[in-house]
Amino acid sequence: MDPSASFPVVMATYVAFAFIVAAYLCCFWRLVRGPTLPDRVVALDLIAIYTLAVCAAYTLLTGDPVFLDVALVLALTAFLSTVALALYLQRRMDKS
Repeated sequence: MDPSASFPVVMATYVAFAFIVAAYLCCFWRLVRGPTLPDRVVALDLIAIYTLAVCAAYTLLTGDPVFLDVALVLALTAFLSTVALALYLQRRMDKS
């Protein structure tokens, strides 16, 4: 834990972690239940966004900026995968 972090910042970060875990569970439920492939793609994209939030909150908690680099790479990868899946779905719909 970063020694310069104040008590309210630490508590707010822990509360943020709790909300992010609740959001993970909701997205995982949507990923499993579906009902359509676009719903699952959006759920995966949201899981990636929540992972970014975890990286940012952990950086705030520890003061270690290396996790911001991880978040940047993850954001770019999630964006490219979402675009690729959207193109795949569009081509699939055009063939039908």
